[in-house]
Amino acid sequence: MKMPGGAIKSLALQLVGWVLVLVGIAALVLPGPGLLALFAGLAVLATQYEWAERRLEPVRKAALRTAADGVSSPLRIGASVLGIAALIAIGVVWGLRPPVPGWWPLAERWWLPGGWGAGASLIFSGLIAAATVVYSYLNFREIQDDEARENAADLSG
Repeated sequence: MKMPGGAIKSLALQLVGWVLVLVGIAALVLPGPGLLALFAGLAVLATQYEWAERRLEPVRKAALRTAADGVSSPLRIGASVLGIAALIAIGVVWGLRPPVPGWWPLAERWWLPGGWGAGASLIFSGLIAAATVVYSYLNFREIQDDEARENAADLSG
């Protein structure tokens, strides 16, 4: 039985959308840009479902607000960069699988399970986070500076 081209495209879009939504939900609590992945998934699903289109705007606003907040001060930018560096470093260590330390209480097979598969996913998350910080800085830092100037003018005037 052959599926028409439109049905295959619709099924592929739904699959990609749901995978992005699930990755986004997971990344809300795991390392990674959860709101951005969730927004991307809903954007894809919005091409197929009206309910997804209705939920797209609030998620977009939350993702953009979070991105802008992340570059709202030098301290936040610094903390983000340190977090990104730590995430990538942990990914490298995980991939290299150093010897089991003496303090490790479990069996040796439970020391950093996953090898380069887990390490590469941590490194990839760090790179996505770095790209997100750079994008946010380039696109939202100016907005933050404008708001700070407006607030200062309101306080002085």
